[in-house]
Amino acid sequence: MTIVVGLVATPEGRAALARAAQEAVIRSVPLVLVETGRAAPDAESSAAMEAVVAEVTAEVSAAGLGLERRAPGGKDLAEQLVGVAEEVEASCLVIGLRRRSPVGKLILGSSAQRILLDATCPVLTVKPPSR
Repeated sequence: MTIVVGLVATPEGRAALARAAQEAVIRSVPLVLVETGRAAPDAESSAAMEAVVAEVTAEVSAAGLGLERRAPGGKDLAEQLVGVAEEVEASCLVIGLRRRSPVGKLILGSSAQRILLDATCPVLTVKPPSR
């Protein structure tokens, strides 16, 4: 069993990555980071993401757990994450969700909705901390 999370250079993606590392340590299972191929919107976001990846790598390594990075598979985000989760028989898939307006709450993002509906393992959703 493993924990799977996508690397997305957004506040939601960083929150998901941090929580995925915590789950891996709590459950004593390896962590799989799926590079989504989504470029960071700016250099600051890219640097912030790499800082979180470095922290997560240190945290998981200190716990004696494995960490694997997977390259983009050319599919869309939902297909990539669900596919990797099925392939490694993930015990959990972690994704980040954006805060939405009242109207936006009626419909989740298309990738998030597809992941929630298509994943065969439990999906943990997290939001970034409030500013």
